[in-house]
Amino acid sequence: MPFSPAETAACRTLVELALREDLDERGDITSQALIPPDRMDRAVFVARKPGVLAGLPAINLVLERFPGVQLQLLRQDGDRLEPGQQGRIAIISGPMRSILTAERTALNFLQRLSGVATQTARYVEAVAGLPAKVLDTRKTTPGWRLLEKYAVRMGGGHNHRIGLYDGMLIKDNHLAAMPNPDRLLRIEDAIRQAWKAHPDLPVEIEVENLLQFVIALDCRPDIILLDNMSLEDMRTAVERRDRECEGEEKRVLLEASGGVTLETIRAIAETGVDRISVGALTHSAVALDIALDYEG
Repeated sequence: MPFSPAETAACRTLVELALREDLDERGDITSQALIPPDRMDRAVFVARKPGVLAGLPAINLVLERFPGVQLQLLRQDGDRLEPGQQGRIAIISGPMRSILTAERTALNFLQRLSGVATQTARYVEAVAGLPAKVLDTRKTTPGWRLLEKYAVRMGGGHNHRIGLYDGMLIKDNHLAAMPNPDRLLRIEDAIRQAWKAHPDLPVEIEVENLLQFVIALDCRPDIILLDNMSLEDMRTAVERRDRECEGEEKRVLLEASGGVTLETIRAIAETGVDRISVGALTHSAVALDIALDYEG
């Protein structure tokens, strides 16, 4: 799957930074010393561990900086990888100096993004058969957000808002900083002001207990985020939402968040929430073990 124009632009910026820090002004001095400039060869990207592939468009953007290097794709982003023949990802051919120079930068993108896709797939599989969607958060590597959210999609997950500009999420600190002295009334004020400021964007509000939830539900925001609530309270919130919103054309969505793990996510999904946001999809993903093997 290709990058969007925004993802392509973000990746080009990262590629430029990565190559600059790796090569400085002198370039790959080891390859220059040992490999003849006219030596043509090939190598293959292979997975050493099982996982989900993501990041092939990034490899293309790295290699476009090296004239004469060609890439033959054997798999697609989103594919399941297994060590061995099923782990062969792509063949790279051309000037061997260029292949060696590009190797680490290409692998850094491929390993990181495949790691995020693999982590996401684990969470998605944990709620298989249940309607809850698994979403990412803004807990991403600075500068890598668009790429890591792309990798989440390759792993079967869904994207939350991209940044602070494309969705209204009213959190506890927003409520705490509002001038109204009544904390509960601030919930109504916040939702009303958010709609007034940006009627074209979805409005989501974070609540920490059932009292706050009831007040928020009466205001009918687009989404209510149940932050660190117990399973019992989440079930109660779902039941009340279903009862009060029955027959309404637009249903308030309920999102669970806060300390979600692979061990807890299925029980959370079984409460009936519509969405579960998981920071660990990106902030705790481990790079997938992928290598570049010389074939000659």
